[in-house]
Amino acid sequence: MQTMTKKLFIYFFAMIMSYAGMAQTFISRASVEYEVKTNMKKTLGDAPWAEMMKDRLPNFVTSYYTFSFSDGKSRYGFSRWEDKNAIPEFMRAGDETNSWYMDHEKGIFNMQKNVFGSNFDVMDSIPHIQWKLSNESRVIAGFNCRKAVGIVMDSVYVFAFYTDEIMIPGGPCSINGLPGLILGMTIPRLYSSWIATKVSVTDVNEAGIKPVTAKKYLNYGTLRSSILDRVKEWGEPDDPSSKQWMEQFLWRTFL
Repeated sequence: MQTMTKKLFIYFFAMIMSYAGMAQTFISRASVEYEVKTNMKKTLGDAPWAEMMKDRLPNFVTSYYTFSFSDGKSRYGFSRWEDKNAIPEFMRAGDETNSWYMDHEKGIFNMQKNVFGSNFDVMDSIPHIQWKLSNESRVIAGFNCRKAVGIVMDSVYVFAFYTDEIMIPGGPCSINGLPGLILGMTIPRLYSSWIATKVSVTDVNEAGIKPVTAKKYLNYGTLRSSILDRVKEWGEPDDPSSKQWMEQFLWRTFL
């Protein structure tokens, strides 16, 4: 009788462990779509030229980006606009060509940024972000996510929700470094939010997960110096409205 009881115990224990293992299936290859909302009028600031443009713009602009990853590598790039005609072409051209690539195992970061018609290609190490984890949680796209707070560009706060069920330490743009994929993110000083709308493990363009090729690459520091030199002539640093717009522009360029 004891032998039979022991066998039944082992059988049910094995069944429980089998189901537990199935429940802990982690995703190491997928394609994630993000809905990105930006308050365009606030990003423009209060400069006179900006005030003239605001009447032609909606309060919020919505775009969609795709984050694809496989074998420890990821690429994030533009997918589509919700309303392509909502903003002028010169204001959306850069968004449509920008891309971010990371080799998370080797620590390689590649980024292409289009700044007023000129492409800047970066090859450097993956930017380091100091994170502080929180006990706050929420469900995004069907995944349990935990909140974390980070700081980029010395003073810009990032509020992120990541899931450790998707095993890649990445997220939108250059934001990275958490123990799982970021599925939700808000950067208040950029008046922007990112939220994953769907996760697909079957529709992954692995061939497209590669860095942008260029004849010459800049490192992150050189990019920063090049852009800062250009913007010195674009406004009056002591004018609050010009300063606000330039800060927004620089933060978005270096994100």
